[in-house]
Amino acid sequence: MNWLEKLFEAQLTIGSQHILWREVVGNVFGFASAIGGMRRRIWAWPIGILGNVLLFTVFFGVAFSNPQHETLLGQAGRQVFFIITSIYGWYRWNAVRRLNASDEDAPVITPRWATARERLGYLGFWVGGVVVLQWVFSLIGAGWPAPRWYFWCDAWIFVGSIVATYAMARGWNDFWLAWIGVDLVGVPLLVHSKFYPSAVLYAVYAGLVLYGFFVWLKASRVEEPDREPEAVAAA
Repeated sequence: MNWLEKLFEAQLTIGSQHILWREVVGNVFGFASAIGGMRRRIWAWPIGILGNVLLFTVFFGVAFSNPQHETLLGQAGRQVFFIITSIYGWYRWNAVRRLNASDEDAPVITPRWATARERLGYLGFWVGGVVVLQWVFSLIGAGWPAPRWYFWCDAWIFVGSIVATYAMARGWNDFWLAWIGVDLVGVPLLVHSKFYPSAVLYAVYAGLVLYGFFVWLKASRVEEPDREPEAVAAA
């Protein structure tokens, strides 16, 4: 297993900075998943899950000694919820494709805006989740003398990422806007914590998010709405 350990611990050195290759590769998977999501392809979900697993080992530094010697609990924990939500998204997009008899080479879903009730639900979850989790994170601690603002930022990123991934699974245009909200806090926090590959990816991802938003917005205006599994089950 020595070769596997060496692969796991492999680092890229740039100047005085040491960066784990699994942080780079995990973010590449994440970026590929974002492109797949923009194109509305089912493969976006399993590719994203692989990236989440790698990034969990990067951010949970307490157990997987990273060169930053810091643990970002919110960043690590959200990888777990990414995986859970992505499994749901993978299942749901498959269900939509089967229900609408979509061609495997065609976009799986037709995007739409969340309804007023759906939007109120996810915004309430976001605000309430941040208030509760910043307190929980502060009780757990970060393993270093982190200021209070750090826990608010970590909670914002954590809950916002769950909201965005769930909104993508539902096919809502809102998911792109949620990601912009996450990036506005996530990029500065990652730079401050010296997780540079993740910070760069998030900055580049912000441009992709803006482009993807307009791609989905156009599709929601010109394509026929999908029959949704929930609506069929309730009929």
